[in-house]
Amino acid sequence: MGEGQRLTDTVEMRDGRSLAVKVSGDPEGSPVFLLHGTPGSRLGPHPRGQLLHRMGVELITFDRPGYGGSDPLPDRRVADVAEDVLAIADHLGIGRFAVVGRSGGGPHALACAALLPDRVSRAAVLVGLAPQDAEGLDWFDGMVESNVLHFTAAGAGLGPLAGRLMASADAFHADPTSLIDGLLANLTEDDLHVVADPGIRSMLIRSYQEALRTSVDGWIDDARAFCRPWGFDPATVRIPVLLWHGERDMFSPVAHARWLGARIPDATLVVKRDAAHLGALEVLPDVLGMLVADVPSH
Repeated sequence: MGEGQRLTDTVEMRDGRSLAVKVSGDPEGSPVFLLHGTPGSRLGPHPRGQLLHRMGVELITFDRPGYGGSDPLPDRRVADVAEDVLAIADHLGIGRFAVVGRSGGGPHALACAALLPDRVSRAAVLVGLAPQDAEGLDWFDGMVESNVLHFTAAGAGLGPLAGRLMASADAFHADPTSLIDGLLANLTEDDLHVVADPGIRSMLIRSYQEALRTSVDGWIDDARAFCRPWGFDPATVRIPVLLWHGERDMFSPVAHARWLGARIPDATLVVKRDAAHLGALEVLPDVLGMLVADVPSH
């Protein structure tokens, strides 16, 4: 994964910020924005360039504000991603496109679907989150303790959250395997099978290294954004949305996907019984193929 990079670019926003962008795959293919997890970066995970070429996919990834090579946007909301995606699409000369978000990228993919209906053709959310104020949803039920602590700290203010995430980042810089190793105690058998692949482990480490290269601002701002009003209602999404989730997921419990599936009018919910959080890495190529099926290239 991660090979076949065609373009690494910097896109300048109207407010003076810069966004680090990577384009992979088929330059004549159907464009798809892949919105990374939390923490994460434009470097992964995603299918190799050769596979993207065979699928006819032009894949666009970028560092959300505060991650890697992208300038921070303090106090950003989930909804703010739509303006960034629109600016990147215009910069690259892309008209219509699909979006897919994995884990922390899921809410951001829904923001694009809700707020850019004239540009987004289809959307997919893999192991994503529902809004924290979701009516009738016990948001923390079934969630692993480390995530509960992170999100509780986010709700308590910047100081407690920054302290936790800076400690995690310091440990990672001292030992790049620490974030992966720290996950192992909380992974299901299904996820352990996925992360046992040396290629996936190295890909995740590389993505984390880029994400936290300059600061933990992106990680902090993602967590805070998830715990505040998103800036849009998922029920307003009118384009087709695929919601894929592993039933054994403890990082983003499957109840979040079920809540979203009951409220997004044109949603298709797929729950895989024998999968957990990292199963999204294995299903991503198939999802990309679904997003570009019968969609004209540009």
